[in-house]
Amino acid sequence: MMRALFLSIRQFDDPAVARVFLKSFLLTLLIFALFGGALWFGIAGAMQRLIGAGETASGIAAMTAMLATLGAAWLLFRAIAIAVLGLFADDMVRAVEAKHYPRMLASARDVPFGRAAVMGISSALRAIAANLLLTPLYLLLLATGIGTAALFLVVNGCLLGRDLGDMVAARHLNKAAMRDWRTATRWPRFVLGLAVAGLLMVPFVNLVAPVLGAAMATHLFHGKRYA
Repeated sequence: MMRALFLSIRQFDDPAVARVFLKSFLLTLLIFALFGGALWFGIAGAMQRLIGAGETASGIAAMTAMLATLGAAWLLFRAIAIAVLGLFADDMVRAVEAKHYPRMLASARDVPFGRAAVMGISSALRAIAANLLLTPLYLLLLATGIGTAALFLVVNGCLLGRDLGDMVAARHLNKAAMRDWRTATRWPRFVLGLAVAGLLMVPFVNLVAPVLGAAMATHLFHGKRYA
């Protein structure tokens, strides 16, 4: 796993990797900006009906929308960022394969946009649903000091290991083979997911963590074939 991490970091100066990071980061920001704009519009309309139009209503709407958007970004960044990355996963994996695994690149098949979109949306829904269901337990474990963070890392490590691994495996395996691969690589994918989940909790580092995770997943998938 350390090899995958170091190789992935070293490739960040690759223009293809930089383009994937920029596209996924800007699209993620756009999604949260649209969410905030829609929220402001809705709150402003409600405030105008309650207290009439004016600077007070506009100010309350703007402040509420900003705080809600920041809260949503803090809670949902991981789910949205990974889902967005799924749209550009082929470009990311292709860049890593071109540099390190050219023979596998020659036999790879691009994932259709529709399938990539479904995989990304499914990833986001799984993450949101799992963490919402576990929210009561997260709150209960706050009393332990580290229980909430530990459970969050374990749960999201499992989810991320599957999602990032699937981004690569979908280029090389059919659905039946992917199921077998998931079973055979459950532990290393969990370690990968755990590492990326940890990076997503670090301010600023979390911005590059999704792209870094996709690169690491590519090395994980191909590594044993070149061992």
